[in-house]
Amino acid sequence: MTGIIDADAHITEPADVWTSRLPAKYVDDIPHVARSEDGRDVWVLDDEVLCTIGATAPVGYQESRGNTATYDDIHPLTYDDIHVASYDSVERLRYMDEANIWAQVLYPNVAGFGAQKFLKMGDADLRLKCVSAFNDFLHEWISADPRRLIASISLPFWDIEATVKEIDRCLALGGFRGVLFTGEPQRFGMPLLGHHHWDPLYARAQEAGLPLQFHLGGGENEDPFRSKISDDRRGTHGLAGYGAYMSVELFLKNAMQCTDIISSGALNRFPELKVVSVESGIGWVPFTLEAADYHWRTMLYEDRTRNDDGLLPSELFARQVYTTMWFEQVAPEHLLDVIPVNRVMFETDFPHVTCLYGNIEETIKSGLGTAPVEAQRKILWENAAELYHIPDPGPEDKVTKLSDELVG
Repeated sequence: MTGIIDADAHITEPADVWTSRLPAKYVDDIPHVARSEDGRDVWVLDDEVLCTIGATAPVGYQESRGNTATYDDIHPLTYDDIHVASYDSVERLRYMDEANIWAQVLYPNVAGFGAQKFLKMGDADLRLKCVSAFNDFLHEWISADPRRLIASISLPFWDIEATVKEIDRCLALGGFRGVLFTGEPQRFGMPLLGHHHWDPLYARAQEAGLPLQFHLGGGENEDPFRSKISDDRRGTHGLAGYGAYMSVELFLKNAMQCTDIISSGALNRFPELKVVSVESGIGWVPFTLEAADYHWRTMLYEDRTRNDDGLLPSELFARQVYTTMWFEQVAPEHLLDVIPVNRVMFETDFPHVTCLYGNIEETIKSGLGTAPVEAQRKILWENAAELYHIPDPGPEDKVTKLSDELVG
C-alpha cells in the first residue's frame, strides 16, 4: 500500500522544552522533568505531577509486559525506555517512512490536549510565556521537514486578546496549520462556544484558513487518568474495564462538543471556519446528527429568536466539521453512506497506548477494504491534504502519494 496522511499523532516533549526557553529563575515555576522515587521521569508543575514520560509514549513497550501487566507496568520508566521517534523529529520522519506515512498532524501531551493545564499556574504573565515557549519549540521541531510535520498553535484561551496575538505571532513564524482549542471552555469558567466572546478567535482562524481543533480530552479541568475516580475504577473494574469506560466517556464528550458547536450559531456566523474533532472516532456521528436534527426541528417551533440560515445541525456538520478514525471496523464498513465522507480523516495516534503501530496496513484493510475507492482516497489522503494544505511528495521522497493502489 502507498502512503497515508496521519491526522493525529503526538510529540513526547523533550525535557528542556520550557527550561531552555525561559529564564533560569523560573525553573521551579514552569513545567520541568524530575525523577520520582520509583525511578520514573515525570513532568512536574508547582510540585504536582502533570504526567509521566512513559504515559505519553508506551508504544512498543507495553507488548513486552504481558496480559497481567498493571497500569504502571505498561508505561516505560524514563526517556531512555521510550521510542526515540516520540521526541526526536528526525527519527519521527524515519519512522514515518518505515510506516508509509507521508505527513502527521501533531499534538502535545504535557499541558493537556487543549493547553488547559497551564491554568494551574498562578502567574498570568508566566502562563503566557509558557504557551509561547511551547509554540516556539513546535516551530523548531517541525523544521526537520515542515511539509510533513504539521504543527498547531496552542492558545492562551483564557485571554482572548492574547489568544489572537499568539495566532498572529505564530503565523509570522510560519509552518503552523491549525489552532488547538478546548472544546469545553465553560469548564474553565469561560463563555460557551457559541458566545460572541470567541468571535475574534473564530474570525482570525477563518481568515487565516486554520482549522479549529478539539482534541479528545482537551476539555478536562482534571486529568481523567490521574483522578481519584479513575484510580478507584482501575482498582474496582481492573485495567481493561477502566480503559474501556474512560475511552468511551472521552469519545462521547467530543460528540457533545461537536453538537455544541453545530447548535451554537457560531458556524453560521463563520461559514468558512473548519472544526476538527480529533481522536474521537466516527461511529457516533450518524446517531448524534439524527438526534440533534430531530430535537432542533422540535424545539424550533418554540423558538423564533434565532436566525440560523435555515440550516440543520447535520448540514453545518457536513459543511464544516471533520472527524478522525483509527481502530474502527464497523463504521468504515457499514456507515460511510450516512457519514460525511468528505470530512473524515485517518489517524494512528502514535505513540499513545491505543495507537496503531506495526498494524496500520492490516487495520486499514480490514476496516476500509470494502469501502468505495473514492471514499478510501478521501479518508486516507485527500481530506487531510486539503484541510492542512499538505503538498504531495516529490520524486525524491520515500513515501509516494496514495493512488489507485488502495486497500481493497
